[in-house]
Amino acid sequence: MKGYIHSTESFGTVDGPGVRYVIFFQGCPLRCKYCHNPDTWRFTGGREVTVKELMDEYESYKEFLRSGGITATGGEPLGQPEFLAEFFAAAKQKKVHTCLDTSGAVYDPAEHEKIDAVLRNTDLVMLDIKHIDSAEHKKLTGMGNEHILAFAEHLRDMGIPLWIRHVVVPGITDSEDEQFRLGEYLATLSNLKALDVLPYHDMAKPKYKELGIPYVLEDTPPLTKEEAVRARENIIRGIKAGLKKC
Repeated sequence: MKGYIHSTESFGTVDGPGVRYVIFFQGCPLRCKYCHNPDTWRFTGGREVTVKELMDEYESYKEFLRSGGITATGGEPLGQPEFLAEFFAAAKQKKVHTCLDTSGAVYDPAEHEKIDAVLRNTDLVMLDIKHIDSAEHKKLTGMGNEHILAFAEHLRDMGIPLWIRHVVVPGITDSEDEQFRLGEYLATLSNLKALDVLPYHDMAKPKYKELGIPYVLEDTPPLTKEEAVRARENIIRGIKAGLKKC
């Protein structure tokens, strides 16, 4: 079986615990306004690889990755579920920690067998929740969040450890109410292990220009670290309030 990837990183330090071998999969159904990898959107193109080729590459770096493992990101790695399932199964045979960095957007509650084949060999999921309000989520990404939240709940039911990532964008996801509501929802996820609140940045602007794609957040200023700290505090308040209701 062959898959299509955009690139790899041999020394990833922000893509799960420890130092990791990171594979950026080709293709994504979302069109997030702040996406910093628009070159991974298309499901066609990219580098064609086999599982053996990726595992051989991992083996060449593994001496530097003893405290980490492998992370599949993108793009959207679950857009190629059969290949990813085979790849993660091969990694687990070698006792390698596997992390899935995903938006969850391709999850379908009615047809989840292919994704479950991936999850059976997944040690950790890093899930991006872009916006807790589905209508606002659609404005931001082109798609509502119903399948994404259903995926989070499926992970909870399977007992797979979950890290949540949330990007705070001025004028889009920076309201206290939205952040509090997100926290209340996160309180329902008993498998939640960590929360990363990430400040919006505009460092992808040159890439959009090079690709000839309009950058719709051209006039949106980057979020400050102080604003990101306040946002995380608001989400934590929501989590605490939600836990009291449980």
